[in-house]
Amino acid sequence: MDFEDTAGQARFRSELRRWLDLHAAAAPERRVLAPSDPDAVARHRAWQARLAEAGYAGVTWPVEHGGAGRGAAERLIVDQELEARGVAGVFDFIGVDMVGPTLMAHGTAAQLARHLRPLLRADEMWCQLFSEPGAGSDLASVRTQARLQPDGDWLVDGQKVWTTNAHHASFGIMLARSDPSVSRHRGLTMFVVPMDAAGVEVRPLRQISGEAEFNEVFLTGVRLGADSPVGTPGEGWGVALTMLGFERLIVGSGLHAARLDQLVASIAADGASRDDPVIRGRLGRVATELLALRHFNYRLLTEIEGGRVPGPEAGLAKITTVLASFAAVQLAVDAGGPEALLGDEWGHQVSALPGLRSAGGTEEILRNVIGERVLGLPPEPRLPHPVAEEMRGALRAL
Repeated sequence: MDFEDTAGQARFRSELRRWLDLHAAAAPERRVLAPSDPDAVARHRAWQARLAEAGYAGVTWPVEHGGAGRGAAERLIVDQELEARGVAGVFDFIGVDMVGPTLMAHGTAAQLARHLRPLLRADEMWCQLFSEPGAGSDLASVRTQARLQPDGDWLVDGQKVWTTNAHHASFGIMLARSDPSVSRHRGLTMFVVPMDAAGVEVRPLRQISGEAEFNEVFLTGVRLGADSPVGTPGEGWGVALTMLGFERLIVGSGLHAARLDQLVASIAADGASRDDPVIRGRLGRVATELLALRHFNYRLLTEIEGGRVPGPEAGLAKITTVLASFAAVQLAVDAGGPEALLGDEWGHQVSALPGLRSAGGTEEILRNVIGERVLGLPPEPRLPHPVAEEMRGALRAL
């Protein structure tokens, strides 16, 4: 892959820079810490709408769905230029980078017409109703029930947890069990859920950082229309895999350059840290990981530009990004001392990054998936647990 701009890409970059010269003053600051107060959220949503109108949100989306119809290289150029200015990008990343592509792959024409353009502008935000108290990485164990009614509607009861931005969302995309009589990966259906529907209750979860960006969502007798399933009822696992692929790609495409630049700057500013051979060695390892990840994600985005849905290998980017990013944060704190925890950026990342180890699937789950589906290794043997075997033996004796 050639990393130099082509003539067309250079023109695109110049046009974007001229546009930012005129509009960047209205943009929110680019930060790791998500905005929480209503005024800040409104400003981020308005900025996303302005990016969408100019063709700088949904850069790779087809034109017929409100996107710019451009390639992965232009998407990277937008990210690079926004990052260089220190201004925010798309606020509703769940909607634009995960829900939108999933709807394009599996949704009906009516769903695309109804949801994509308001989603792209952040007029309507989305959340992902996947995880449950007993079904995190083992997503096939979801227990939320969706029962088909005689009139064609669906009646939903269940609980979801760790739902990012549910308190801002107009809609959620939800995986539920629609046929409990079949095996785990079958009998699942994906649904569009209006978050203001009767029976939907959102409760914030306060994190160690003080934020409440995650939520519990309770669904009690929620009635969904016959047009709410995404894809064929009973085949929601395939839809979920599509969305998980995009989720792992997004989690795995974090601000590698920004985090590395911040880290280098913080260490360079301190003479003792700069001259410490142990610190320099750790910095070299972190830099190698983050730079390799940047180019790995270039390759994944190029494949998506060619029409390919992210596969299991996107999980590798997710695992490595979280581990390398956490190593960078630990290095910054070790080099900067307790004062480094006082700032919004490093202090927030110290508390937030460990949770990302479970986003899109835990490392153990993803390593198994990569080993089996990418490397062709045999499935991991399911060894009997000695206590369980003892209990089963006792039951047989009775």
